[in-house]
Amino acid sequence: MELGNQTINTEFILIGFSQNFQICYFLFVVFFFIYILTMLWNGFLICTVIISPQLHTPMYYFLCNLSFLDLCYSSCTVPKLLFDVLSKERRISVIMCLTQMEIGLILGGIECILLAVMAYDRYIAICYPLYYTVIMSWRLCRHITIISWFGSIIFSSFPTIVQPLVFCKENQLNHFFCEILLLLEVACGDVSFYKITISAIGFFTLLAPPVFIVGSYIGIIISILKIHSSQGRSKAFSTCASHLTVVMMFFGTSMTMYIGQSRSFSPYLKYVSLVYMVITPVLNPLIYSLRNKDVKEAFKKILTR
Repeated sequence: MELGNQTINTEFILIGFSQNFQICYFLFVVFFFIYILTMLWNGFLICTVIISPQLHTPMYYFLCNLSFLDLCYSSCTVPKLLFDVLSKERRISVIMCLTQMEIGLILGGIECILLAVMAYDRYIAICYPLYYTVIMSWRLCRHITIISWFGSIIFSSFPTIVQPLVFCKENQLNHFFCEILLLLEVACGDVSFYKITISAIGFFTLLAPPVFIVGSYIGIIISILKIHSSQGRSKAFSTCASHLTVVMMFFGTSMTMYIGQSRSFSPYLKYVSLVYMVITPVLNPLIYSLRNKDVKEAFKKILTR
């Protein structure tokens, strides 16, 4: 097909990380090990929350949702990455590339909202424990889940529905998956609509949630400092520290990728993508399970059975 004097691309070539076979073999082993751990840790955490009655609370409900998102997030990119690492022809069709991009954007948007909700959940649990079951009702939890999923799907799909992308420039992508910012550089025509839309969506998903999270934790810290028991303060700080670790890793790398990227897409940013696409999904359940007494006790009960 031709658009004027330009040929429309029907597939892309993902350059990845290296063409050296020894390095590729090493990367395959590393990514495969990380992916297996991601599946095992998140799957086991989901099963633990489901079959443990003592974990049937809003906090672990959202944690279970986070693990499910991490399973989907990792599966969206890592299997294709593993195949490409040992393949000479790292091709992907435009349709599959756009699908991978959309799924990544949708799951990323949901996770941003979910992390903010988890911060609010901790704020209510620590600052208003007597009203926790009233405020964080199961009805509210279900509504938040539905709104976050449908909201992220609508906002992430809106640009491609209004103005579908057509690619007629270079078909080689210096990345390991289909990143929206990189795709805009090889798209035909004016992409200013996409850049404006991405900036607007980025404000609500990458700037507003961290501000909300910081506000929640300021209230949490003030409340913790009022606790007379040193053991109580230690337990509260430990619970909050695990969540903040995830928040800083996810939002820090995502902001580096999407905030202020008016310049050309840097090839080094694909290493930043590794953190929130590959590393964070395997660390989330590890951080929560090791630093959470209730989860560790539930683990032990399941293992002793």
